[in-house]
Amino acid sequence: MQTTFSRPTLTDGPVRLRAPRAEDAAARFKLGNTPEIHHMFGADPATVQPITKAHATSWLHAQEVEPLAWVIEYRKRLIGALRLHSLVPHDSRASLAIGILNPKMLGKGIGTRAIRLIADHAFGPLGLHRLTVRVLDYNKRAIAAYKKVGFKLEGIEREAARVGERWHDDVIMGLLASDLKGDGAS
Repeated sequence: MQTTFSRPTLTDGPVRLRAPRAEDAAARFKLGNTPEIHHMFGADPATVQPITKAHATSWLHAQEVEPLAWVIEYRKRLIGALRLHSLVPHDSRASLAIGILNPKMLGKGIGTRAIRLIADHAFGPLGLHRLTVRVLDYNKRAIAAYKKVGFKLEGIEREAARVGERWHDDVIMGLLASDLKGDGAS
């Protein structure tokens, strides 16, 4: 497994994963904070505040300092971010997090394409064996995207997330290199 990382640009048609750039803070600011989107990340929609320029700059910095973080572009416009985190070199595994921040871009297969791009990179050049995701049980769109790429349901962590005044389950899903290649799919 690779232990030093570069952030190559990964492309599938109009979907591109690339390293963050300084101008991404302004693009992130323009996207705003949509309650619907932040609810999918586990925020109470009633508490979502308008984005500030300071928050957009902080968001950019968080992408820049993560060696395995990319911004997601669709038709050359920033729409979100994706990262591999919680890397365990001995086990050749990592966790995946993705966020499409523009509600108009949901349901178009962009997330599925971005997940497939990063899975190909993780299992190819990075030499990982396994990817894991945690997703809130009500985020059906994300669960469907993960399944399309080949992620398998591995378990439910009951009432693991409190959103507002309600408890929700976390769905745990995993993808092995062999699942993506098709030789381990069931």
